[in-house]
Amino acid sequence: MKQLLLILSLLAVSVCRTAPAADEQTPPAAAVAPAAGAAPAAAAPTAPAPTGSAGSDKTEAPAPKPPSTEPVQVRVVTSLGSFVIEVLPERAPLTAAHFLKYVDQGYYSGTIFHRVIPNFVIQGGGFDTTFKIKGTPTKVVNESGNGLTNQRGTVGLARPTEPHAGDVQFYVNLFDNAALDPNPNRWGYAVFGKIVQGMDVVDRIGNVATGVKGPFKEDSPLVPVVIEKIERVNPP
Repeated sequence: MKQLLLILSLLAVSVCRTAPAADEQTPPAAAVAPAAGAAPAAAAPTAPAPTGSAGSDKTEAPAPKPPSTEPVQVRVVTSLGSFVIEVLPERAPLTAAHFLKYVDQGYYSGTIFHRVIPNFVIQGGGFDTTFKIKGTPTKVVNESGNGLTNQRGTVGLARPTEPHAGDVQFYVNLFDNAALDPNPNRWGYAVFGKIVQGMDVVDRIGNVATGVKGPFKEDSPLVPVVIEKIERVNPP
């Protein structure tokens, strides 16, 4: 019962607990979504190319290249060690691009893992070491219907109860958390990557002592677990 209550209040961005996977100040929880596999996806925009009349010296602009669907690896350097996430743009194009944008901006440097629940998730990326919400990130469309499930070692985007309100907070599943997946009656939490190196570090973070800290009444590491930086393993 406690596990179910934790799931229903895990990931949001406010001082009160909301769903795990994302916090305002919480990890992801299940919210309502369309049938699995039916998550909305946006087509890549194409810009019209200018054309010139016959005999003119104007030439057509080259069509923009479509975004790459190749996996991208990023290294998460923390105060307890490093681990590598493989981001999967082919299955979660919007969420992957959203996350990588903040990685490339250096946004995550100095943030913390503010919620740790053994055998469930570790969640971070939204608060600095003083428990202040960092920045004013934008939201991204929920891609929980992409076929990727919340299995141990996968990485998802945290959010409050609103299905399309995920921003910068992410979580790593310490366990197979099917309750975070979508079903015909509700939205799930979008998985956009997986741990390919350093799962032992993730487990180490998942076993730190937790309790009351900052605005959180439970589940917050008593000794801060700091994200020193997140960077691409092979920069473009």
